[in-house]
Amino acid sequence: MSFLVSLDGIDGVGKSTQIQRLDEYLQSLGYSTLCVRDPGSTPIGARLREILLDSDMQLHRRTEAMLFMASRCEMIETTIRPALASGKVVISDRFLLANVVYQSVGGDVPAERLWEMGRWANNGLCPDLTILMDMPAEDALKRLDRAVDRMEARGLQYMQAVRERFLKQIQNAGGETCVVDARASIDDVTREIQKHVAEFLVKLR
Repeated sequence: MSFLVSLDGIDGVGKSTQIQRLDEYLQSLGYSTLCVRDPGSTPIGARLREILLDSDMQLHRRTEAMLFMASRCEMIETTIRPALASGKVVISDRFLLANVVYQSVGGDVPAERLWEMGRWANNGLCPDLTILMDMPAEDALKRLDRAVDRMEARGLQYMQAVRERFLKQIQNAGGETCVVDARASIDDVTREIQKHVAEFLVKLR
């Protein structure tokens, strides 16, 4: 049984740790898994990630939005769809929800247009389950143990608006959705995520 699950939220909420634990949990249940990150996970995606997150280039917000979508389109067609077709569960670090949220805050592209553009770029693919890890932006930024990327460098006010937009837009992500309080301990967050995934798996049977 194949499906696509996405973990999202502002940087600093602990997605990387929980993705690793979710991967181990699903494998313990007998699933074959593949972890990807958006943007990235393909040669083109890696190059675009350098431009979008690891550089100080100035980009118009529409340009930025379309580059994220181009990276995801390549990942979907060359990596995700083949994996799903082979029966794997794909766990994605971010998906279209993040694209809509980050590029609609403080920009001139409305969220509705970004959803429309993104669904076209994805050729209709959306996560079967989206897990939003939620935490106040101030707390999340304090957790970062690296230099901020292009998005985070926009400051606390921007990240607070991103967090609020995540909570508003998750209902449009497609498939099942849930919100997990990422302020809890790592183990408590893991248990909460596994509970939601277990409930989702029951619905699939």
